[in-house]
Amino acid sequence: MNPKLPIVLTVLFAISFVVTTTMGMHDYAGWLLVLAFISLAFVFRSYELLKGYSFTIGIFAAASAAMYYPQYFITVGDFPLKKLITPLMQIIMFGMGTSLSLLDFKRVLQMPKGVFIGVTCHYIIMPLVGLTVTLIFNFPPEISAGIILIGSCPNGLASNVMTYLAKGNLVLSVTLTAISTMLAPVVTPFLMQTLAGQYVEVDFWKMVEDISKVIILPIAAGLIFNYFLHGKFKILDKILPVVSMGGITLIIVVIVAAGRDGLLVVGPMLILAMLIHNLTGFFLGYWTGRAFKMTETDSRTIAIEVGLQNGGLGSSLALAMGKLSTVGLASAVFSPLMNITGSTLALWWRAHPPADYVETNEPAPKSH
Repeated sequence: MNPKLPIVLTVLFAISFVVTTTMGMHDYAGWLLVLAFISLAFVFRSYELLKGYSFTIGIFAAASAAMYYPQYFITVGDFPLKKLITPLMQIIMFGMGTSLSLLDFKRVLQMPKGVFIGVTCHYIIMPLVGLTVTLIFNFPPEISAGIILIGSCPNGLASNVMTYLAKGNLVLSVTLTAISTMLAPVVTPFLMQTLAGQYVEVDFWKMVEDISKVIILPIAAGLIFNYFLHGKFKILDKILPVVSMGGITLIIVVIVAAGRDGLLVVGPMLILAMLIHNLTGFFLGYWTGRAFKMTETDSRTIAIEVGLQNGGLGSSLALAMGKLSTVGLASAVFSPLMNITGSTLALWWRAHPPADYVETNEPAPKSH
């Protein structure tokens, strides 16, 4: 695609947005901002280096629409859209299950040091950094609880793709994602009760049940499906990534619409807090790996696995707590931010391959 037209449209929409906002014509300004982001996404699709950011720009377009016109993203008729969050997450986690096998869990025995350090770092660094961020920024209690919640979630589903791009250890990445996700029903409620109990009431066993329904059952179903029907429904390989991306976008949009008033108050500071949270995770993850004498390849993997979180799970748990518009805000902000920072870091590392990197026959991971 020739990028000239999208570039011109992006500039025109952006200028028109500034003008209409200055004139107080906010009903029109919102649509112009959305169109500017959509045009920018097409610009990014035209350049190989920027192509990976187009989905994130699309999320910004959708979130902008939710901020300006929240009434369209809260209910459809009498149906509250927030009811779609849990089933969408279950579909996404089923997709993750279909991409796993029992071998991914057996690899714990083959690389125990990397798995132990990776999982331990993830569940220590991110929750404690989240707690520190809440103490620094002094957000309202439920917003603070949401920051700790996103820090207590398992690895983000995009971590495998970003590790592959960064020329990290893809086998270790897949194993860490699988293990941290399966530990979440116990570890996440424990961390929430311990660290966030000062901000909101946390029902440990209810959260165990909620995470099991969102994660364990769908992944188990996906594993069974993969074991017995592997390769027989190839259309799923094409459908599930699209459904996952659409599901993630809808989840973020619904949360942004529900929490619009809160975001208008804490939005800029929450974005800054989530950026600090995310970047600190990358930094501490990488240097912890180096401190334990891990290779450059494995240290990159640890950094990405620590810094990326499962924002969809955070949103589902916030909904289950009945606090989607407050506790769920941190997850909605963290998700697009981590895609930008993670992709940038992965592309930088890809341009600077580690000396110890060895090409494998592992296929590129799917984005669901």
